[in-house]
Amino acid sequence: MTLHKEIEFGWFLPTSGDGKYVGVAPEREATLDYLIDVAQTAERSGFEFVLIPTGGACLDAWVVGSAVMSHTTTLRPLVAVRPGLVAPVLAARMGAALDVLSGGRAMINVVTGSSVQDLEELGDPLAHAHDERYERAREYVEVMQQAWTQTDVLAASEFADASKNEKVKESQLYQGKYYQFNRPVSSPLTVQKPHPPFYLGGSSPAAKRLAVEVADTYLMWGEPHDWIREQISEIETVRAEYTAETGVDRPLRYGLRAQVLVRDTEEEAWAAAWESISKVSPEAIEKAQAAFAKTDATNQQRQNDLRELSKDQQFVVGPNLWTGLSLVRSGGAILLVGTADQVADRLVEYAELGVSSFILSGYPHLEEAETFGQAALPLFREKWQLKLQKAGVPSNA
Repeated sequence: MTLHKEIEFGWFLPTSGDGKYVGVAPEREATLDYLIDVAQTAERSGFEFVLIPTGGACLDAWVVGSAVMSHTTTLRPLVAVRPGLVAPVLAARMGAALDVLSGGRAMINVVTGSSVQDLEELGDPLAHAHDERYERAREYVEVMQQAWTQTDVLAASEFADASKNEKVKESQLYQGKYYQFNRPVSSPLTVQKPHPPFYLGGSSPAAKRLAVEVADTYLMWGEPHDWIREQISEIETVRAEYTAETGVDRPLRYGLRAQVLVRDTEEEAWAAAWESISKVSPEAIEKAQAAFAKTDATNQQRQNDLRELSKDQQFVVGPNLWTGLSLVRSGGAILLVGTADQVADRLVEYAELGVSSFILSGYPHLEEAETFGQAALPLFREKWQLKLQKAGVPSNA
């Protein structure tokens, strides 16, 4: 696997609340002032972008992303599009507006699922059709891309003469199973060319195929290094198949979503990790795990398996890797625990496997962004630069 010179780091916005303890009511509400504070702290601490979650109790990602964009200067908002819930051309126009108003900072996270319950609540007709959701998502992204890259007419306004727009060309039609459009038009034009980058996660074969076809970054939830190596190997096989079928060799980055907890000593870090779940009741754990068991998401099923495999080892799945948060937290719950040096080493090991985008978080997100940014991030940069030098990677690679 080629070593990437540029490794990007993102943080996470806690839009359903925040605090030191998981599995209980949040100590801090997700107010506008607090979310802006977290975002600005992440920006100052060296993070390049921020993941804004979607679904359940989360505040709307686009509203939050707009607020964050207006109170930061370099931090990029990674916002979610949810195929089937918002029309793709409208999503393209929203993304273009965010890109223009932020000066070219928009990033798009394609979320096909979340939980079945969340999809049912939102009225998704494919709530129980896992693979079909990925088929629909393929068309959704294709329409967005076409709207961004093939718009050669002006949207109607008091400043545009729509009568001068030419007749729709056949190449501007989109006829799919789920979406049909006559010349999808996006306004304004995006700052980023050809368009803002797409991030997409999922561990099922359908998700991996879709990532190969349309994504710029394939996101994985944190798992032991051997598991991540296997996932990357699988998707590289899918990439090779796609290239053989189409003659197109699309570049694809690999991203990792994980939790981090950095302290001055390893003992302090482990004590803080266990303290973070110390207020969870047995009833809350039972309820959470029953909900996790109902998922049709392959990546959540893998997190469930990892938790069960590690429970007899105090949830330790490798050096400085802990799954205790997954007792009550869904999603990417693996925690990198230790000193700044240890956590940086684990991240370097992931980067050696091919990961070039990290999306991290910690409880509470305000303080942990600063702690990681001051203590671990500079160490990672230093260690990674040494790796590149030893591997003979040119400085301009």
